Amino acid sequence: MKHNQRDRTIALAGIFQVAYLVQQIARSGSVASAAMESSLETLFKFDSNTVTEIYGTPADISTGLKTLTKQLSGDNEKQDMEITRYVLGLIILERKLAKNKKMLAEITAGLEKTQSKMDFFSLTHENTIASLADLYQQTISTLSPRILVDGEHGYLNQTSNASKIRALLLAGIRSTVLWRQCGGTRLQLLFRRKAYLDTAKNILGS
Repeated sequence: MKHNQRDRTIALAGIFQVAYLVQQIARSGSVASAAMESSLETLFKFDSNTVTEIYGTPADISTGLKTLTKQLSGDNEKQDMEITRYVLGLIILERKLAKNKKMLAEITAGLEKTQSKMDFFSLTHENTIASLADLYQQTISTLSPRILVDGEHGYLNQTSNASKIRALLLAGIRSTVLWRQCGGTRLQLLFRRKAYLDTAKNILGS
């Protein structure tokens, strides 16, 4: 399937959305439930034919699109280096994961197992989140360099918050895989920044 700039922008926004949500949990202990659910839903869109089907409406990915525009704007006052670090960390880990076929299979099996439990538990139920967090910890977390999340220790030490962060980072890897499949590269973040910015603004305005 041929992908265009809109597809790449939406997938990249998926990465930025996860980075932003992780930061919010680590700093404040809370997160917008709708945005979190939208990010986690992408993990279970196994048979989707288009990027739009995976991410839903522009509203579902609006947090990521807004974060992307701030981070790629070139305005140092708007940029948040912590979010940039999380995004780059996910991009680096995805490259490591792509070479590890065994781990890819483990993640797929783990997601299918978690999905089978969702007849009993909702996507944002603590049992579902814990299952996704454990899957991240057993797979992606063993790769290096690990993503180190900064924030308030009081929030980070809460088991529920730690699980949400790990589950979201797993969703971040999913978006990074999709971004690569759409033709996304690290060099584009330097040399095709305007294309991403213009597309993100157009999607937000639609």
